[in-house]
Amino acid sequence: MSSPRSLKVRAFDEADRDAVVALAPRLSIGVAHWRDPKAVVAAALEWVAESMARAASEDGALFVGEREGQVVGFVSVSTRPHFTGELDAYIGELVVDARAERTGVGAALVGQACQWAAEAGLRRISLETGAANDGARLFYSRLGFDEEDVRLSGALSAPRQHAPVPPARQVLE
Repeated sequence: MSSPRSLKVRAFDEADRDAVVALAPRLSIGVAHWRDPKAVVAAALEWVAESMARAASEDGALFVGEREGQVVGFVSVSTRPHFTGELDAYIGELVVDARAERTGVGAALVGQACQWAAEAGLRRISLETGAANDGARLFYSRLGFDEEDVRLSGALSAPRQHAPVPPARQVLE
C-alpha cells in the first residue's frame, strides 16, 4: 500500500482526461437498483464532461489525486445556490479508483475541494450520493458532513391503492 505522502493532489490537466473518464463509471455505485445501469453510466460521463468544461472555464475546479504518475481519483467542485438563496460550494463528483480506496485519496480530494470553496469565500459545501451507497455516506459522515435532504422515488408502472390524500393546507398570512 502506498503511503499518503506519495499522493499528489493537483489541478486537472487535459492530459488527465482519459484517466478521469475511465474512473467515471464508478459514479454508478449506490444508485437505486431500479435505475438502468447503462443510463446511469451515460449520465455520469456527461456530468464528468461538464465538470471538465467548468474547470476549463473557471466556473469550477477539477482536482486529481495522483500516485506514482497514475490518476487514482478526482473531485469536481463548483457553486450551487441552496434553496435559501445562500451560495454553497458543491462537490459534483468524487471518484477513487477501487485499488486506492481507504488509502486517504478521497479525504485528500475532499480537503482540496473544501480549500477551493473557502478560498472562494463560501461558507458551506454540499454534495449528493446514492441512498444505497452506505460506504460513501459513512465516509462523508466521518469527514463532518451531515445529511440535509432526502429525495423519495416511487414507481408509477402499476396502479396502487393509496389512502386518500388529505387536502393541502393553506398558508395563512
